Amino acid sequence: MSVSLSRRRLLRGQLDSRPHLDPPWSGSDFNDCCSRCDACIKACPEQVLRRGDGGFPQMDFSQNGCSLCQACVQACPEPVFDLSRQAFDWRAQINTACLVNQGIHCQSCDDACEPRAIRFRPRLGQPPSPELDTTACTGCGACLASCPADAISLETPHG
Repeated sequence: MSVSLSRRRLLRGQLDSRPHLDPPWSGSDFNDCCSRCDACIKACPEQVLRRGDGGFPQMDFSQNGCSLCQACVQACPEPVFDLSRQAFDWRAQINTACLVNQGIHCQSCDDACEPRAIRFRPRLGQPPSPELDTTACTGCGACLASCPADAISLETPHG
């Protein structure tokens, strides 16, 4: 159903290139199971769930990251969430817009990364360089909200 949502977005003139990010622990049947009651949105303490296209909840990491607290799961009256799944199937990627590449010392993403998936390696005469451990990354999006250069994106392993 994400194809039809993308088509709807295009027909409405919404050419936003950001991907539609479903809530944690939801699968490909999310749009079929979700009743759009907003219970998960209201329950989210980080306010990273918002009403998206078609009224379906989607993740918005522009201000905060997901703490994986499961409040959305507990609030939902529908069989939308499955805790046996991985919370998110995407992982952070740091691109060349990172301020370190311009000689600017910044470690905002490291400070925001609870699972310590982003670490900075010292370099002689230059600002420390970020290293991302994708196996430790939960896809929570905290690093996106904290990056002043928008140098981080979320990518699924298969593209």
